[in-house]
Amino acid sequence: MIRYLIIDDEPIAHRIIEKYASQLPHLQKAGNCYNAFEAMQILQQQKIDVLFLDINMPKMKGFDLLKTLQHTPDVIVTTAYQEFALEGYELNVLDYLLKPFSFERFVKAINKIKIPAPFPAPIPRVEITEMQSLFIKGDKKHYQINLNDILYIEAYGNYAKIHLENQAILSHLKISELEHRLPSSFIRVHKSFIVSRPSIQILEGNMIHIDEHKIPVGQTYRKR
Repeated sequence: MIRYLIIDDEPIAHRIIEKYASQLPHLQKAGNCYNAFEAMQILQQQKIDVLFLDINMPKMKGFDLLKTLQHTPDVIVTTAYQEFALEGYELNVLDYLLKPFSFERFVKAINKIKIPAPFPAPIPRVEITEMQSLFIKGDKKHYQINLNDILYIEAYGNYAKIHLENQAILSHLKISELEHRLPSSFIRVHKSFIVSRPSIQILEGNMIHIDEHKIPVGQTYRKR
């Protein structure tokens, strides 16, 4: 679990980060701070893995706060001012997000955080003959997904998005881990895509058609 702290004087910035973070099961909010002095208190009391830090705040600027810390967590800068990027990287910030930033850009920044898993364990290979459904953790819930309902799976940074007919579920598993757990009715067709064989409607050149979706076929996977 990655514990994060938001430090920003704009309430709307907190809401956007919270909305994005709620879609990633490994993120847990530790608190909301609207100035540097509130952040100092929390950082003294709790273990924080990453700061979402604004630069231009009243009382004390974001980078001035960093210079006061003896032990600095990973820092993802969230700001509307690109001119401070060089100074940020000189302070070893993990990433520099310019407002407004997209969810995809947010995920890319999160994927740079290096937090060792507390209990690493190999992913067991499931017996194909008995497998009808799959339990997946996503959005802080566990979903039981009928394998027949899966159209295709898309790599999403260190996560995977499972596309069903009427919804998509973001799983904390990597696409390579899901590939190990799925039966032979699923096939890897690209480094970023696994498709359900029964769902394939058309194969045209280097594209697979599943409903309105078009999935590319990677050159190294084409012989399959």
